[in-house]
Amino acid sequence: MEMWTIQRRNQVLDTILLLGIVLVLININGVESRKYSASLTDFGGVGDGVTSNTKAFQAAIFNLSQYASDGGSLLLVPPGKWLTGSFSLTSHFTLHIHKDATLLASQDESEWAVIDPLPSYGRGRDADGGRYISLIFGTNLTDVVITGDNGTIDGQGVTWWNKFHKGELKYTRPYLIEIMYSNEVQISNLTLMNSPSWNVHPVYSSNVAVQGLTILAPVTSPNTDGINPDSCTNTRIEDCYIVSGDDCVAVKSGWDEYGIKFGMPTKQLVIRRLTCISPFSAVIALGSEMSGGIEDVRAEDITGINSESAVRIKTAVGRGNYVKDIYVRRMTMKTMKMVFWMAGNYGSHPDNDYDPNAIPVIQNINFRDVVAENVTMAARLEGIPGHPFSGICISNTTIGLTQKPKKIQWNCTEIAGVSSNVTPQPCNLLTDQGPDNACNFPEDSFTSAIV
Repeated sequence: MEMWTIQRRNQVLDTILLLGIVLVLININGVESRKYSASLTDFGGVGDGVTSNTKAFQAAIFNLSQYASDGGSLLLVPPGKWLTGSFSLTSHFTLHIHKDATLLASQDESEWAVIDPLPSYGRGRDADGGRYISLIFGTNLTDVVITGDNGTIDGQGVTWWNKFHKGELKYTRPYLIEIMYSNEVQISNLTLMNSPSWNVHPVYSSNVAVQGLTILAPVTSPNTDGINPDSCTNTRIEDCYIVSGDDCVAVKSGWDEYGIKFGMPTKQLVIRRLTCISPFSAVIALGSEMSGGIEDVRAEDITGINSESAVRIKTAVGRGNYVKDIYVRRMTMKTMKMVFWMAGNYGSHPDNDYDPNAIPVIQNINFRDVVAENVTMAARLEGIPGHPFSGICISNTTIGLTQKPKKIQWNCTEIAGVSSNVTPQPCNLLTDQGPDNACNFPEDSFTSAIV
């Protein structure tokens, strides 16, 4: 009994010490500390990598939710390997994952509830009907933080990838983190790996900050997009390193008639200091599900390595709405299939009820200060017949070619725009404005509730 008491006392002291360190780190990083805090072990959590902690997470967050209106709360995940199924967050809450802690996503499908498809999509992405809830989920929240001093979330996605390839999925695969209908969201200072599908998916939310993430997935893993802001307003993505089997950042806003009806654009998006490796996809993609509209996107200081394309706009007849007011500067690309890619015939539809008269408008797309090397093709810019993509501007861009480049470097159809100081010489549809005519990049900043 005496030995148990000593051990328990030491555990309590260790927990107090860890919580103290966490609160100091949070204050240093400029995030207001919470009035109440607890450790997962206080609710029966066992970090042995084998014991399920789903009920421990759920109980901890349920208990801490009582403090949402009284200074908020923090849940510490201490060192260890914490196997868990899905759990949902609460408002005025911080989930802090210690640097020596790893969340392991359960491979037991019974620990993943099936929820309705997103209303702006009308169906799941992998299959008709519902979708598995994300590992870390939240809806209708205010002031929620998911962070750590580089703690790890491992989705253990290989089982899901195999089921996807074999056509064995009844529902759409889960994401690692999805926050819906929420305001003041921060996701920062974590390593995410092996997600079953998308990694970070803020949707129908505002004032979102995604910062300091390392996201890792095998480059052949299916649909493991890094960060997908979807029908969100005022979002910042900064200082992230992503290795992905799909687009590193994919900006979205709904799919065909469902996205048009829902009518919520993604706007006021800033992407800064992103490094991406994605051999079969884009560093930054706009679309293809963009039927609520995408506008006022600013990306700067972007590095792409061994990726298919730098910036890709994907859309199609039936998508409707627009992609407009896009500004990109200071991109450095190394070993790329192509730098610029716009496609007006990106096919897939949720069903056959899309409107063939819903023609997307693509306009005011600006790129400046771009350096690329070891590139196979400079650009493939293909608008929609009879509905050209307009207002394209490319300036101060130097593209060095691989030893075996494509014979035609600029493939341009159904587009209109201008160029200045671009090598190799662009197509005639991008009228040369002569030197020293830089494309626009707004210098004003968005107002944000996220510091």
